[in-house]
Formats: sequence, C-alpha cells, structure tokens
Amino acid sequence: MTADLRNASRCFSLELFPPQTPEGTEKLRAVRRQLAELGPKFFSVTFGAGGSTRDRTLDTVLEIQADGQEAAPHLSCVGSTEENIREMLTLYRGQGIRHIVALRGDLPSGMAEPGAFRYASDLVRFIRAETGDWFHIEVAAYPEFHPQAASPQADLAAFRSKVDAGADSAITQYFYNSDAYFRFIDDCAALGVTIPVVPGIMPISSYSKLARFSDTCGAEIPRWVRKKLESYGDDAASIRGFGLDVVSQLCERLLAGGAPGLHFYTLNQAGLVNELWERLHLPAHTARGTELASGL
Repeated sequence: MTADLRNASRCFSLELFPPQTPEGTEKLRAVRRQLAELGPKFFSVTFGAGGSTRDRTLDTVLEIQADGQEAAPHLSCVGSTEENIREMLTLYRGQGIRHIVALRGDLPSGMAEPGAFRYASDLVRFIRAETGDWFHIEVAAYPEFHPQAASPQADLAAFRSKVDAGADSAITQYFYNSDAYFRFIDDCAALGVTIPVVPGIMPISSYSKLARFSDTCGAEIPRWVRKKLESYGDDAASIRGFGLDVVSQLCERLLAGGAPGLHFYTLNQAGLVNELWERLHLPAHTARGTELASGL
C-alpha cells in the first residue's frame, strides 16, 4: 500500500471510557499517555447510559485537553432533558470543547421512556439550534444495521435523518466484514449522503468478551473467525496473534478501499492498539487544532 493511503487528511482516533474508581483513573491515565504517543487526531470519551458517567466523562475530557490532546465527549439523549443537555453544551463550550459524539444511547435498566429526545437526530438538531456551528458533531453508523432497526431501509433512513439534522461525520459500530462497510457507503451515496464515515475497529483480545459484546450490539463475527477463535480455547497468545492478523488485514482493506480513517475501540488498553498502529504504519496527527478546524 502506498503511503498516501495513510496521509494526514485521514482521521485516526481512539475511544476511551471513563474510569469508575481512583485506581481506574490512575490506570487510564497511564494507558492514555501511552496511546497519546501514537498521535491520534482525537480521543472520544464515552457517556454512560442515562448520563451515568457525566462527571467522569467531563473529568477525563479535561485531562486529555490539559495534556494537549483533542477530546470529544459522547453525549447521549436517552434519559436527558433539554435543560440538562443545554447545561452540558454550555459547560463544554466554556471549556473550549469543539467536538461531540451525539448518540441516542441505551435505556438504563428500569427506565421506560427515553426522555426529551427520542432519536439521535433529535439531539443533533437541538445541538445545532442551540450552538450553531460551534461543535463538530459525530454520529453513529451501522454497516450491518442497527439490531433494533425494522429493516435495512429504515436504518439507512435513520442515518440520513441524523445527517440532515446537522451531523458532520460518523463513526461506525465495529465489524469484521469490509464488504458490509463498502456496501453501506454505496447505499448512503445513493441517498445523497456523503459525509465521512469512519470505520470503528475492535481489536480482538478475548473470544468470550468479543462474543458477548457482539451479541449485545448486533455486530457479526464471521463464521470462519468465530470457529478459529473457538479452536484456540484458553490459548491467549494464539487468540491475540490471530486477532491482530484479522484486524490489521481488515484495516488494510478499508484504507485501500478509500475509508476516511479508523476509530479504535481501545477498551482502555494500549497493547493491541499500539501493535495495530505500528503494523499499519499510521501517521501521527501533529497539527490537531488546524485539522479539526478544517474538518475531519
């Protein structure tokens, strides 16, 4: 692959989740500083169901910014009111945050109604109405379709509604079938949707964890990958090595096919992401501020 396929105009970014304990905070701080050496364009920081990690999300974002990195907090509309979303937007603006990942989110256990915003498109529209062009807004995309979607056509229509509401770019749910991603991009183009859609990448460290995540979120593990992982049993080294091969080859195909970058779900671990970044020879983003201002 030629070097220009990994040029600095592409977006290579990393996701973290906020820690729940002081020990977790220290661990994440060490992991994050290892990952920062890769020079990602930005770190995204997740937001718990119903806003359950609101303060920890903000604290993590502010630490990232204080270390000179770009940070993008997730913002979920489930369980939210217009008043508390407005409060969060004001707080983020006051801290100089210019980038948000706007999601519907999952209903917390025991919550029957989603709140003031039923869909992510409602949240995106509200952010635009309240803040204009202040924020670069990311939304979610589902190349294998959202597990709750009534049909592929309904899922594509839902994605288009987020774009029409003002989304600037999207990050996908993870997947291991590159054809699903490229077909999704073609289907979006047929609808006139041309915003950058960055593939979400999940490294493979444990078959049992991957299977559990995938069953929950509707991501397909190809049968040949599943069977191979099952065959390794408790052989962690073989799972790790095979997983690195599968994921790095997936990333190569995505970049060769024109994907506008890669977004790694780190699970607050540095090792596999470091290895993938090295294998793929991904670039460091050194001019973060100017790149974000000019669009991801």
